Amino acid sequence: QVQLVESGGGLVQAGDSLRLSCVASGRTFMNYAMGWFRQAPGKEREFVASISRTGGDTNYLNTVKGRFTISRDNAKNTVDLQMVSLRPEDTAVYSCAVSTSGVYLPRWVSEFAYWGQGTQVTVSS
Repeated sequence: QVQLVESGGGLVQAGDSLRLSCVASGRTFMNYAMGWFRQAPGKEREFVASISRTGGDTNYLNTVKGRFTISRDNAKNTVDLQMVSLRPEDTAVYSCAVSTSGVYLPRWVSEFAYWGQGTQVTVSS
């Protein structure tokens, strides 16, 4: 049974930082790219960042480049998302995901097979 559990969300003010963590279990996740998505109320799920199997390459949504950093620790089966200079428009439920598609740096929902339940991030102005 594959399980992804996120943590680290919360209510912060604009300009603050948060670090989200995702712990994976049930498979050898070092074989797969991983990513973070977000979904705001009334909006579609949106790609935020992805990271290659070894962690050597990353991919970001343009609006978070320079503010968010994705990283992974394959020994611990974790993937983190460090977020700085948060903005109210970053408010959403953030979910981590595992891609078994074989795509090196996936960014489409259809390329990810396993999803966590998500953690709420709320940024007040």
